[in-house]
Amino acid sequence: MDTFADRGVAIPMNDDERFMCAALALAQEAGDEGEVPVGAVIVKNGEIIATGRNRREADKHALAHAELEAISNACAALGGWRLFDCTLYVTLEPCPMCAGAIINARVDRLVYGAPDPKAGSCGSLTDLFALPYNHHPQTTSGVLEEECAAVLKAFFKSLRNKKP
Repeated sequence: MDTFADRGVAIPMNDDERFMCAALALAQEAGDEGEVPVGAVIVKNGEIIATGRNRREADKHALAHAELEAISNACAALGGWRLFDCTLYVTLEPCPMCAGAIINARVDRLVYGAPDPKAGSCGSLTDLFALPYNHHPQTTSGVLEEECAAVLKAFFKSLRNKKP
């Protein structure tokens, strides 16, 4: 049985929660390295085929978002750019750039944790998936939302506490 180890309680989880936990672990890694804590995993046939996490600070690159890294790694793993039959799990609602990449990579399904009222482009600020593009990923929001939001809140609180 999967668990929320930090709660010390065994809690049965569905697949969405289980894969979001994997994305949360990557988000925590990113946060521990001073990156905004966002993690992503791509799943095909019930198996994680690719992972990604924010690396903008380390890479000094505006495109180093968790989703883009996961999509790039999935394309390499599958040997093509079309991610048919794949689900992308990400801890924070994708921005416009990442939502566009999800559309262009033909990801079948997006599952995200916390909404992003400042840049969320899958329903919060805008919904790029509702526009007449040639691909429309199925979207599930709010999976482990509280846990995903807590990682982000703790990260930004620690940044505020470090300032003089």
